[in-house]
Amino acid sequence: MIISPKALARAKAEKLKKGYTAFVETETVAHFLKKEIEKQNLRVVVDQTPHGCWFTPLEREE
Repeated sequence: MIISPKALARAKAEKLKKGYTAFVETETVAHFLKKEIEKQNLRVVVDQTPHGCWFTPLEREE
């Protein structure tokens, strides 16, 4: 089964919006997820490792 990197990035962005941490293994998905984060104005911490990239949502200040 082939999964679109853009669709995977959108699904990961939805997890971030719900307060969950997201992990991606490829540069391609990380690139699309970063674009999605910008588009949705999400606040996250990005931790890039040699094995992948962790995206951790920051709590919203209200």
